Amino acid sequence: MTTSLKRDRYTPYISFSRQEWAERSGDALLQLQDYDLEQLHGMNEPLTQEEITQVYLPLAHLLNLYVKSSQQLHTATSSFLGSQTLKVPYIIGIAGSVAVGKSTTARVLQKLLQAWPDHPRVDLVTTDGFLYPNKTLEANNIMNRKGFPESYDIKRLVHFLADVKSGKERVAAPLYSHLEYDVLPGQLQWIEQPDVVIVEGVNVLQVRPRQQQKDPAVFVSDFFDFSIYVDASEKDIRKWYISRFESLRATAFQNPDSFFHRYAHLSDTATVELATQIWNDINKPNLEQNIAPTRYRASLILEKGHHHFVQSIKLRKT
Repeated sequence: MTTSLKRDRYTPYISFSRQEWAERSGDALLQLQDYDLEQLHGMNEPLTQEEITQVYLPLAHLLNLYVKSSQQLHTATSSFLGSQTLKVPYIIGIAGSVAVGKSTTARVLQKLLQAWPDHPRVDLVTTDGFLYPNKTLEANNIMNRKGFPESYDIKRLVHFLADVKSGKERVAAPLYSHLEYDVLPGQLQWIEQPDVVIVEGVNVLQVRPRQQQKDPAVFVSDFFDFSIYVDASEKDIRKWYISRFESLRATAFQNPDSFFHRYAHLSDTATVELATQIWNDINKPNLEQNIAPTRYRASLILEKGHHHFVQSIKLRKT
């Protein structure tokens, strides 16, 4: 640990090897059963008890300390004001490329954090629901840029987070169907004053150029108390994306109701060629132009190796 601290003395981050990070779980003894692991990991993405213990448990322990400190600050503020102020949720943002594993990170952290008695109510919201409906994307001729910043109803997302952070009793988030590849009309997820809210999405750390702002600049990340970026090399993410596409072709795409059912009968070779084309035309440019540049805005960076497991961690100095 001493080596890492010395090496990063004049950078915004403290770097940890996986082994160094694993030593920081403190007295946290939370465990997930095997059946939980099956429910938490993404397609073609390994998740082991060792990954939970060495990476996510120390992270959950750190976040638990931050949430407790936030709650203590709320108590101190109420004492100063001489009245009980409204407690607001602690918001954690999780960003990263398509297929990098940020959804698994979000689900695991939700499971671990809600096991602590200090904050048992932990909600998870994905920003997919804040995409514009397909009909709107088609009308604006940006269907091929789905996932890019302009494909999201950022104003609605900002208003949602503002309501959550103001302590509003019930706040609604739109829902998205990966089967239909579209926002579900009239279907909502209700957030009712939880202790912690995890917000996961590819562009949650994105900021728009100020010259495009008609109103005062307010960004999604302005509402985050802590943010995480799940990182990996473009070569590895591309490989994971293609592998996932192959698996979906053999499973979800077989459903006649799937938006991608048209690809269900592709050959193995054609599937790889199509997935590679989609990656090169859409996901790679979005990663390089919009997602990866936000990496160093995060409070913490999880750096994955080619095996899909976290190999090192960077924690922003406070």
